[in-house]
Amino acid sequence: MPASGEVAKTISQIEGFEVSFVDDDGNVVDDAETVSYRYQRAAKKTWTLAQWRETRIEEEYPDLWLVAWRPDGEEAHGRTLLETLRHSHHEAEGDGLDDESDAPAADENGLKRKAASAEDAGGDLADIERTLWAAADKLRGSMDAAEYKHVVLGLIFLKYVSDAYSEVRAQLEDEIDEGADPDDIDEYRWRNVAWVPPPAQWRTLTAQARQPTIGSIVDKAMDELEALNPALRGVLPKDYARPALDQQRLGQLIDLLGNVTVGDSAARSRDVLGRVYEYFLSMFADAEGKRGGEFYTPRCVVRLLVEMIEPYQGRVYDPCCGSAGMFVQSVDFIEAHADGNGNGDMPNSGARTDISIYGQESNYTTWRLARMNLAIRGIGGQIEHGNSFHDDRHRDLRADFILANPPFNVSDWGGDHLTDDQRWRYGVPPKGNANFAWVQHMVHHLAPRGVAGFVLANGSMSSRQSGEGEIRKNLVEADLVDCMVALPGQLFFSTAIPACLWFLAKDRSGDNRLRDRRGEILFIDARTLGRMVDRTHREFSNDDIVQVASTYHAWRSAANGAPYVDELGYCKSVSIDDVLAHDCVLTPGRYVGVAPRPDDGEPFADKMARLVAQWQSHQAEAARLDAEIELNLRQLILVEASVPADGDTN
Repeated sequence: MPASGEVAKTISQIEGFEVSFVDDDGNVVDDAETVSYRYQRAAKKTWTLAQWRETRIEEEYPDLWLVAWRPDGEEAHGRTLLETLRHSHHEAEGDGLDDESDAPAADENGLKRKAASAEDAGGDLADIERTLWAAADKLRGSMDAAEYKHVVLGLIFLKYVSDAYSEVRAQLEDEIDEGADPDDIDEYRWRNVAWVPPPAQWRTLTAQARQPTIGSIVDKAMDELEALNPALRGVLPKDYARPALDQQRLGQLIDLLGNVTVGDSAARSRDVLGRVYEYFLSMFADAEGKRGGEFYTPRCVVRLLVEMIEPYQGRVYDPCCGSAGMFVQSVDFIEAHADGNGNGDMPNSGARTDISIYGQESNYTTWRLARMNLAIRGIGGQIEHGNSFHDDRHRDLRADFILANPPFNVSDWGGDHLTDDQRWRYGVPPKGNANFAWVQHMVHHLAPRGVAGFVLANGSMSSRQSGEGEIRKNLVEADLVDCMVALPGQLFFSTAIPACLWFLAKDRSGDNRLRDRRGEILFIDARTLGRMVDRTHREFSNDDIVQVASTYHAWRSAANGAPYVDELGYCKSVSIDDVLAHDCVLTPGRYVGVAPRPDDGEPFADKMARLVAQWQSHQAEAARLDAEIELNLRQLILVEASVPADGDTN
């Protein structure tokens, strides 16, 4: 049987990118016996690395993990297209972009002019997302992902507003005889479409995409668009003319985006640009690693939060909103559950009017991403820039729903200036950790029947340092804690360590939809859920999200649906008295117990004899290695003793 190192070389040669087999610790394994690779090069252009690995690798090589490497030596993400990997390796070897041969980059990646609209693409938005990313990433060159992110997302936004404007203008021109005026800005505002002056229209940019001054042309377009649309002022990027940005590649990127219609009514009704924008956010977050976690929460985590608290109607608030993913998913939730979800029939008169959005973000660059993210989906909201602790821009807000993913364990949050703050009703948060400052900030902003769901570091469930245990106890005794969910590790771009979800409710006395849960807390241990999409990232599936959300809904529901039942190793409803008896530690694993392991059918006596024999074999091997090491050391000592000292001529 061939060695794993030889098989990895064969796979690399066939597939066109570098791979290695690794063990659980990430160490390359070259000498394991395995089977030959029996496939030809994967030809499907829209295959991601995760899809290829699942189809061709996992069953053939179940005891090893196959890593694909980028040319810079970093591990490739599971959502990377195979075509992107191949191209990056070819470019690193000197077969890169030519001045003119790669101008129609979109065509080379499967996008055809005019045929790539949402309607013509056969409904496969995932293919549009992946193909656009592959082509855009190819044009990135050596630019850092943190910089390139704003280049691409700004252009996508400009393309969207231009497409939307062009379509409305064409409609108005057809209705001139009926009194319509295509040059009346209010006609566009009434339709929730931005007025786009000629210098900012996409046809103007594509006509000049090959000009060496295209960066200045784009900057002017952004300036004019902001000047005529007050809601966009200070939001759009305007540094496309900077020397560090390759103007030729910028022109090619404009050509690429010109091949996809993202702002006409068909595309907007299916949220093509919103999907593309979010997909690009996730890919840039992955490319930036820990920095990416500052502006993007993985979609599966956001979906789980939203599905659990069900923000059908009311005021939704996120005090650290990042790129606005919580708000986008809230709107998506309402549209997907227009008839309710079994916990009570809730009217739905249009997602964008059923909820009011309030957010705040301290990072100015991320705040701009959030404003664009909402604008391209037609979602209005009060998204403010500022520090929620020291400059609370929604001071009087009492929200029906709060969703958040605060930065974990922030030590320099300025707590020493806020020791007498009215928000610290349950205890002054420690100056060296902002976790419970975030918790109490959110409790402060909850309406009388408000619900909050948010992500926190695992330490928040059990830490007793600097008064955190006392704050947690006060929250429990105030009957605010509704549910705790332990998450698996590797869900987030910013950290591989596990996190947890907190769910708080201001009034748990029940209503026509929800039962009286006072005096109880639900604990869910979801650490075994999800699947690895590559060696470093895990994602929840739709079934995982439904499982956890359904457990919570069954527990809190007053409806006659599926009854809630404790499940050993997964979920348990616990009285507050029991939680207090455990010093208010809120770790689900402490309460749910251990799931029974399936019987493998091997009799206990046989299994014990086998394990003892294995242990004895390992002990014997360890003794042999110890003796070999001792012998080698003795030989080294003898050799050293036989070498003359410096200056000794005898």
